[in-house]
Amino acid sequence: MTSQISGARPLTPSQKRLSGRQKTITTRLAITCALAFASVFANAVEEGDLAPNFTLPSIYDGKPTIDLASLRGKTVYVDFWASWCAPCLRSMPAYNELYNRYHDQGLEFVAINVDNPIEDGLDFLLDTPLDFLIPSDPDGEVTERFGVVGMPTSYLIDPTGKVRLVHMGFRDGDMEEIEAAIQAVMAE
Repeated sequence: MTSQISGARPLTPSQKRLSGRQKTITTRLAITCALAFASVFANAVEEGDLAPNFTLPSIYDGKPTIDLASLRGKTVYVDFWASWCAPCLRSMPAYNELYNRYHDQGLEFVAINVDNPIEDGLDFLLDTPLDFLIPSDPDGEVTERFGVVGMPTSYLIDPTGKVRLVHMGFRDGDMEEIEAAIQAVMAE
């Protein structure tokens, strides 16, 4: 037994065809989105990969550009962040403490801001000054090269340029895991 909504008329043949076209369009759109999303993951930098080199301008006017290749030989923690990302904003002061604890032992932090406009990132930095390198990637070119799909995403890179840790998000307890990974790489 089928029930009908009172006052509803059955679909005409042309409405049924339109419904079929909508299904086809929806299916094609879903497949396209899935393939695009899969290609991002397929190109994402993973543990064991060499980190892609980049040269980016500092978020601060008048500061030199930041080139990952110039940091070869050091342990580098690269973090992608944005001012609209609540976990990013919580992680930055914690990263600053970690940077200050290990910088004299050869650790570098590079916090790539992806805000567009960059003024949004600069506004955050007015209230939360940070001691490490902060380049700006407003067009997302480097973000795409690393295959970043969420904020924050971080990469621990050893002195040879190999990615040793990929960390997504920032939750309570994450600093212990990150610090242990940094200590392990620096001890080698």
